[in-house]
Amino acid sequence: MECRDASAERPRPAPGQALSRSLVALDQNSTIIAVVELSQSSWLVGGVVPGIERQPCKKLDPSPERLLAMLHRWRDEAVRAGRTITRIAVAFEAGRDGFWLARWLEARGVEAHVIHPSSVAVSREHRRAKTDRLDTELLKRGFLGWLRGERGHCSMARVPTIAEEDAKRPNRERECLVGERTRIVNRIKSTLARLGIRDFKPTLRKAAERLATVHTPEGMPLPPNTLAELQRDVARLGFVVSQIREIEEARQKRLEQQPETGPHAMVRLLARIVGAGVETADMLVHEVLSRPMRDRRAVARGACPRAGQWPDPGAGLTGSPDESGANKGSPEPATPGSAAA
Repeated sequence: MECRDASAERPRPAPGQALSRSLVALDQNSTIIAVVELSQSSWLVGGVVPGIERQPCKKLDPSPERLLAMLHRWRDEAVRAGRTITRIAVAFEAGRDGFWLARWLEARGVEAHVIHPSSVAVSREHRRAKTDRLDTELLKRGFLGWLRGERGHCSMARVPTIAEEDAKRPNRERECLVGERTRIVNRIKSTLARLGIRDFKPTLRKAAERLATVHTPEGMPLPPNTLAELQRDVARLGFVVSQIREIEEARQKRLEQQPETGPHAMVRLLARIVGAGVETADMLVHEVLSRPMRDRRAVARGACPRAGQWPDPGAGLTGSPDESGANKGSPEPATPGSAAA
């Protein structure tokens, strides 16, 4: 017996609609429910199988084919127990593995969801047991509550397409490279400060040539090992700067070749704002404005976790629903007379 295509039958949420509860009524007698605790070396899969009293929990090699085979095996067990399986629902937490597994399962007729880790309630005890098996049981309880349509159990992330994920890579890569550039510059300045040299600028084009002429306040040249270290750091800095320039040139070329395609028109429009620039406009379009906003409070904080976004940098103008604190974290939408509106 084959399970029907879940992705074709399940209603999709409208853009900006909160994913804090399921939109489909749960018939537990015809639904296989599974959660996966992902790690680099193994996957722990816990399930609820109709007609089977036990709740299986199996450790697998990190292989989607093995996971799918296990789901089909549980389906066959339920059919032998007299149940008719029409739905297989799988969930796992957002993390290092991203969304590829959800897309892979959806393409094979399995309903897949990605849980926001910060939306799952955990014990506040200072010392508590924490194992993969306990985490799997916690995810299972939260996922069951979400499938029943009850609010407050957990929130799901919207699974992006590969194109949407790929569009964010240049901006994020540049951000990492800028941070690396800052670290190298600070390391060079710290090395020179130990010798009393404070007027050297590593970001100059001829910084590598100037190293040979730098002297300590005592009039001594740089020690040989320190000089070799600085030369390597300057060379590394030049390489990082060239990569940043390459990313910026590629982005500018895309904007010139396809000025009105996709988000490029919005980037060009925002770049016209005084003080914004292309870099800020590109970040806003791909990280904030491309996301569906649930309400005006979501616009103020720059992203909406309950609308299915992960990771969530947030603009910080108001709190996110899962934040703690007396003045933050209200999940209710802003009213027209409120300050947040």
